[in-house]
Amino acid sequence: MTPGPRRILHVDMDAFYAAVEQRDRPELRGQPVIVGADPQGGRGRGVVATASYEARRFGVGSAMPISQAWKACPQGVYVRPDMAKYAAVSAQVFEILRRFTDQVEPVSIDEAFLDVTSSLKAVGPGGAPPAATAEALARRLKDAVLAGTGLTASVGIATSKMVAKVASDMRKPDGLVVVEPGGEAAFLAPLPVRRLWGVGPRMEESLLRIGLHTIGDLARADTAALERRLGTHAGFLQELARGIDERPVLAESDAAKSIGQEHTYDADTSDGETLRRTLLELCDAVARRVREHALKARTVTLKYRDERFETSTRARTMGEATDSGDVLFREAWRLFQGVHGARKVRLLGIYASGFGASQLGLFGGSASADRDRVRDAIEEKFGEGSVTRASLLPPPAASRGCGDTPPGPTADRKGSRRLRR
Repeated sequence: MTPGPRRILHVDMDAFYAAVEQRDRPELRGQPVIVGADPQGGRGRGVVATASYEARRFGVGSAMPISQAWKACPQGVYVRPDMAKYAAVSAQVFEILRRFTDQVEPVSIDEAFLDVTSSLKAVGPGGAPPAATAEALARRLKDAVLAGTGLTASVGIATSKMVAKVASDMRKPDGLVVVEPGGEAAFLAPLPVRRLWGVGPRMEESLLRIGLHTIGDLARADTAALERRLGTHAGFLQELARGIDERPVLAESDAAKSIGQEHTYDADTSDGETLRRTLLELCDAVARRVREHALKARTVTLKYRDERFETSTRARTMGEATDSGDVLFREAWRLFQGVHGARKVRLLGIYASGFGASQLGLFGGSASADRDRVRDAIEEKFGEGSVTRASLLPPPAASRGCGDTPPGPTADRKGSRRLRR
């Protein structure tokens, strides 16, 4: 292990999608740009993917419904997302980051953690001398990103991922904030509790209700009393509030990746059969991708967003790893039943993780595994969707209620177990 404190960078591109649009379309520079528009110009169902800093002054923010953004900023320029373009620019950014260290952990398309502890002793890009400090290296990195992409990034530097992430958000855009070793708790103490990683709106509400308004309040709170209020998560949260976070930066080759797929409904729905069919389709799609990588997954995660845009995630780790859509669906349905209530559903997502290499059983596979392999072979030859489950055929007019027990994941209306072309 490298001696001395770790030096972790959190690199966060500034208003990424909007910044790319302003870079490529000079007439948008200085304008309030809202990325995420739909064809109905602010009256439809879109959501804000990113808002430029000019738009943020009007109160427009990410994940806000377009209709709400329109009311706050009708003079804004509403732009459809171009994900292919953003992904290409993101690839350029990450290529630059990897010039400074091989310890790069992507967080999303526009942010990453870097462990530069060892890089401070290495020769820099292009044969440049080693950086004397993490701050000098970060400035060099920011200059390289700007030169290579025409975009600015904000960087936080600390001894841990959590503190570095908080720091990167302090002086946006084009910011650089350094938290020196030993100064983590003092840096965090005056900040509102919502700044702490892992504190969402509900957790913030719970903390405010018991008089904990700042991260320092949380750090000084009685641990036993906090656990009675918040459960076992309280101890971990309090450690973060004190600036203690030993989680390593996981390079892409080491990170626990996930394979997932989501579906957003055109109209929010509470129809039980529609929701069940969506989950089954998602599980089948994810399972096929797991098999394509010759993997098996132990953990299935459900992402659930209701009509009020409140998002929940639930996960279950299974005793045995699987690449079966049947098994993923069985676990996902249990998770769904645990989170679904009276509200309509806007989005469902399924993710598989906790991977290990797939191995053939000593005495061959199960009937389900054989069916999956046949199905994969057919779709590889004739195209995706050329074969489907009978239970995914259009439902009859009468729809099943969501509280009813679903049919088996491969059963059709008559209970037979077959696949139809």
